[in-house]
Amino acid sequence: MVDFSDFAVMRQELCLIAVFVFLLVYDIFASGRAKEYLYLTACVLMGVLIFVGFLPTNYGSIFGGMYVNNPMTVFMKNILNIGTFLVFLQSYNRLVGTFRHGEFYVITLATLLGMYLMISAGNLMMLFIGIETASLPMACLAAFDKYNEKSAEAGAKYILMTALASGVMMFGLSYLYGATGTFYFEDLSPLIDKSPMVIFGFVFFFAGLAFKISIVPFHLWTADVYEGAPTPVTAYLSAVSKGAAVFALIFSLWHVFGNIAEVWHHILWGLSVLTIVIGNLFAIGQKDIKRFFAFSSISQAGYILLGVMGGTAEGMTATVYYVLVYLFSNMAVFGVISAMECETGRTDIASYNGFYKKNPKLAFIMMLAVFSLAGIPPFAGFFSKFFIFAAAAREGEYLLVFIALLNTVISLYYYLLIIKAMFISPVDEKARSINPDGYNKLSLILCTIGILIIGIISGIYEYIGGISFGM
Repeated sequence: MVDFSDFAVMRQELCLIAVFVFLLVYDIFASGRAKEYLYLTACVLMGVLIFVGFLPTNYGSIFGGMYVNNPMTVFMKNILNIGTFLVFLQSYNRLVGTFRHGEFYVITLATLLGMYLMISAGNLMMLFIGIETASLPMACLAAFDKYNEKSAEAGAKYILMTALASGVMMFGLSYLYGATGTFYFEDLSPLIDKSPMVIFGFVFFFAGLAFKISIVPFHLWTADVYEGAPTPVTAYLSAVSKGAAVFALIFSLWHVFGNIAEVWHHILWGLSVLTIVIGNLFAIGQKDIKRFFAFSSISQAGYILLGVMGGTAEGMTATVYYVLVYLFSNMAVFGVISAMECETGRTDIASYNGFYKKNPKLAFIMMLAVFSLAGIPPFAGFFSKFFIFAAAAREGEYLLVFIALLNTVISLYYYLLIIKAMFISPVDEKARSINPDGYNKLSLILCTIGILIIGIISGIYEYIGGISFGM
């Protein structure tokens, strides 16, 4: 008799699949009047998924170790759930009233399932399958506004770059398998050495993941895709997708490539500096606010690498905490951008001139989010940067921390350009008062709460630290 109790460790995946199937059937068979409640149903079910994710669950591994579940993977999936819920809330004006909005939820949940598999992978092929499951539907989301040329271009660029990154990663995996004869993390770890074949395989494997995180020089797709994709999709790419890739990178370095830490430490050191510097410098000259935050997102990826490169529990704690804070800050930014775009159709930075005069509440939220991204106290972003710098300094990376701190000053300059436009520049002649829909207002309230209290409630960081050191 088959024992299905082992599948309890996949509770989050099974619940997500149940939500996926329910929304798919609802969208196909519901009458026209019933479809009016599809959006609310999707948001409620996503909220239920978040609640279920925080309930006590079983831990362990199944499928011979291909799938692994532990407290850290569960917490990481909960972070992704929260980000997806915020994206759903911010999508109302974009979706309701269109005949295709059911597809948006189904495709988004398909990518989320792939991200789940990335995080819980105990096998390199499972990790690759998760990346592909997350990436291919993402191209559909980027091109979701199919009558918009920029959206179609974003989808085409994303799918082409994804195909290239997947090919590069698979090439690296073939070398790793050829050198070790296995894909399982537990079996791989003691076999990883500094032989040329293993190093070669690792470099190509890392390149595939670096594409997802927008690490220089694998960042060239980011600005064009962020600009062209619908704004809620841009938010999803910048926060949820990036977070999942970072988590997958942490686990692969931690569980597989620990024996060659000296090698990837130097690689990450150089790429971290390049990513922070190039992201910051290119952000300064941007005129479109979505491209502006695309380069901001690139620089933030460089800061994230500071925590990853240590390969320590403290570094993992700081990185996971950083992603959590970054998610709330970035989602707040894109919530305001989405409201502005839906009302005016504009995404140029000049459209925010005098924004405070007409929209003081939205301007205040944008200010909080920007200050958090810049790392200004007392907002949560200050604490996330402090912890990630402290983790790097504890490993003796004083030069790297100094470079990162110097670039934080540069980032403060270009973030203040947004503040200047909203609060100091003369009011744009086309400016108007914006009234976001109730769902977007709820998302902005939740993001504001996250920005203000995550840094104050020390228990959050301590909890992440507890499960990090327990691994």
